[in-house]
Amino acid sequence: MQEQAYKLVVIGGSVGSVGAVMKIIPELSPNFKLPIILVLHRSATSHNGFITNILQDKSPLFIKEAEEKEPVAQATVYVAPADHHLLIESDFTFSLDVSEKVHYSRPSIDVTFESAAQHYTSNLIGILLTGANTDGAEGIAEIAKSGGLTIVQKPETAEVDTMPQAAIKTGQVQHILTLDEVINFLNNL
Repeated sequence: MQEQAYKLVVIGGSVGSVGAVMKIIPELSPNFKLPIILVLHRSATSHNGFITNILQDKSPLFIKEAEEKEPVAQATVYVAPADHHLLIESDFTFSLDVSEKVHYSRPSIDVTFESAAQHYTSNLIGILLTGANTDGAEGIAEIAKSGGLTIVQKPETAEVDTMPQAAIKTGQVQHILTLDEVINFLNNL
């Protein structure tokens, strides 16, 4: 694996995923340079700053909500805003979308993962965490088909294993890791 090959990490999850990212993000090296996009299922009325504020208090990395037309920047963790799909445009800027829900979710993990796969191809790492529906499985498959690297949380360590199991069933998952192994993997890039 060549460290310069990867340019973006996308992480998705649903039930239990806030706890999972609260474990992963604070443990990343302060020198971690790749941008990370977090797509977490939450209610449409969820306070947008809640997750960013909690993560920023615990992490040396810069955490922020993704904004319309904002360029994807190094060493930044972006959180998909509540009730918006988050897409990446061909010029590597964000686009926020309020079209219909996908897998009962907005933001949808699949929407972001597929958009990232289209533009980052083999330079993308996709990580799917705990969750109670199948959102993210198609996105993981698209990342793998575009040459990117795919990881899912080890189902027996997930709060709810439906999401990682759905991704594994696609046959497109390259690594099945515990949260500690995800942290080690990312810190060793």
